[in-house]
Amino acid sequence: MQIFYSDVFVLPLPDGHRFPMRKYSLLHERVAAAGLVPPRDLLVPPVAGKDDLVRVHDPVYVQRVFAGELTDREQRRIGFPWSSALVERSCQSAGATVAACRAALRDGMSVNLAGGTHHAYPDHGQGFCVFNDAAVAARAMQADGLARRIVVIDCDVHQGNGTAAIFADDPSVFTFSIHGANNFPFRKESGDLDVALPDETNDVAYLDALHDSVMSLALPTFDLAIYLAGADPFVGDTLGRLALSKEGLAARDSLVFAACADAGLPVAVVMAGGYAKQVEDIVDIHFNTVRLAGEMHERIRQDTAVAAYG
Repeated sequence: MQIFYSDVFVLPLPDGHRFPMRKYSLLHERVAAAGLVPPRDLLVPPVAGKDDLVRVHDPVYVQRVFAGELTDREQRRIGFPWSSALVERSCQSAGATVAACRAALRDGMSVNLAGGTHHAYPDHGQGFCVFNDAAVAARAMQADGLARRIVVIDCDVHQGNGTAAIFADDPSVFTFSIHGANNFPFRKESGDLDVALPDETNDVAYLDALHDSVMSLALPTFDLAIYLAGADPFVGDTLGRLALSKEGLAARDSLVFAACADAGLPVAVVMAGGYAKQVEDIVDIHFNTVRLAGEMHERIRQDTAVAAYG
């Protein structure tokens, strides 16, 4: 299984900024130390170029991002000040999801140790999202003829409003989001399937709702799944409002991976949000996602070997 990471994922931010940027480097260190994959499969991703971005985003918006022409209001809406490092990070994070999709279509499973920037719209960013990496990757796979129908399984605590808006009139990409009803964004978009949960939803209620939803998705009809495995449904998340335990989040990942594996559906995994007070809690949750992805990849590999030689 290939895993993609770059040091540029860790964007330098002003002192006191609430985004826990260290989670990316800490997660990378833990994945490497645990030996979840051989060193040759822990890769620096390519950068998404303008041609990749403008399949999804307004070319004028893309050019203004590159040129540093975002207004103060636009930067506040995104939540990060503009810098050349922000542009580099945004392009490489999108490139990592593109690379993860390619690897998943070949190997059955792959992981981007960042990504999940699902609040970005065609003509603007918001909520710590500049470009929508899942949308960019979906369009790249379609443009290259590698996947025709794609499902986005978004389990971040916040609705994937940008993704839903981008694909609102496109039946080739199905958008599913399970999220907090009373959380950002406060004006939701209409995705193909939205499950809005009340505050303090616990493991049992969440997993029941997720199971019923995933079972309704007709997964065998898709060529690729892009899974946003947000850490922010965690009970200790400062921006979450739900009440899942780490064990519940691991069960969530296992449910999604098993359903996709049973359907023969490749999965590209991205990390999405996580804002717990203790960054170690975020890293624990994301690490478990990567570990479970590796275990499911091994199951897929063994099943493929048995089918080929059995």
